[in-house]
Amino acid sequence: MLDQRGLLDQRHARAERAEPDLAELVGDALAAAHPQPSSPGAVWRALGESGSIARLYPPDRPVRPDPAALRTLLAAVDERCPLGVTLSVCVQAAVVVPALLDQAHGGPLEQVARQACGGAAVTALAATDRDAAGSDLTSMGTVAQIGSDGEVRLDGGKQWIVNATTADHLLVLARHRPGRHFTNFVLVLVPATAPGVRTEPARTDFFAGSGVGHVHLDGVRVTRDHLVGRPGHGLAQFANRMVDERLAGGLWASALCRRVLAHSYRRLRERHVGGQPLWHNDAVRHTFARCLLEQQRLEALAGWAAGRGVAEAMLLKAAVAEAVDAVLGGCARLAGADAFEVDGLHRLRAEAAMFGVAGGTTDTMLAGIADHAERLLGGAP
Repeated sequence: MLDQRGLLDQRHARAERAEPDLAELVGDALAAAHPQPSSPGAVWRALGESGSIARLYPPDRPVRPDPAALRTLLAAVDERCPLGVTLSVCVQAAVVVPALLDQAHGGPLEQVARQACGGAAVTALAATDRDAAGSDLTSMGTVAQIGSDGEVRLDGGKQWIVNATTADHLLVLARHRPGRHFTNFVLVLVPATAPGVRTEPARTDFFAGSGVGHVHLDGVRVTRDHLVGRPGHGLAQFANRMVDERLAGGLWASALCRRVLAHSYRRLRERHVGGQPLWHNDAVRHTFARCLLEQQRLEALAGWAAGRGVAEAMLLKAAVAEAVDAVLGGCARLAGADAFEVDGLHRLRAEAAMFGVAGGTTDTMLAGIADHAERLLGGAP
């Protein structure tokens, strides 16, 4: 059985045999997924089989996605797939797969890590709890009872989980003892087909292709080798992975804004009013320039935040929510009535509001930024 280093080396050996240009590799993979660009399973499988997923993770310890590779992959997926499919890919690539690879010591964790990295398994991060409000994870009601016989029993529920209805495996954050202390939680890998697991789609018309839904856990039993890390380390592991999730969100949001701006720019140059392109109107150019300024700020901030810490990731996350809304809102105004089409910018703007909620609300990020003010200011009084 492969150890951690063996698994990492195998991933990179496979990646080195693949096409060296990741953007082209991803593009070919997504073309191979045609005509199912709206199927998260088909897209993930195509990305994995092409070696694109493996290319995200340098053979380092601990395992983290490479920001440049992650940017390339998310931009390529965003360009070709609905927002919900990109969301499905983002959560797996930025959080679940590296978390599993990091703990792949053999057994089910290694097996699922190998399958997920190769596109043969879809995974979900099940953190947001039905018994706690949004980001208040320490109040969660989902419980993992770790028995002395080596069995783990899970009871509770998770809400608004990306890939809930399409996942083969769930990475569940649960409490293993009462109380709000950060050492009271554990991560558990749960097969979606295990007895006692039930999923249902969320009641929403948004995020097509994300598999978003709710997970119910009723007496679910797995063996102890399904624990991802040691008991008591679950919340710390989760918080650590959220740094990568927030960076991924920034990289994706910047790519999404750039794509929308490029489309708007072409449209403004091609559409004429009074015999002149709309682009020649000073008010139009001013509005567009404001949007472009927001996108460029966001791109610079994402580059700065890469490889840094929790506070920088929170800064990026808060900036993403504001920048995306400003860019999509401005471009929607420039598009006029066309923005109300079935797949127009107003719908995309509504879906993209999830950047201000998923992974922590903007208000939560601002509270955390204030907590880190002294360090961010360089120790100023």
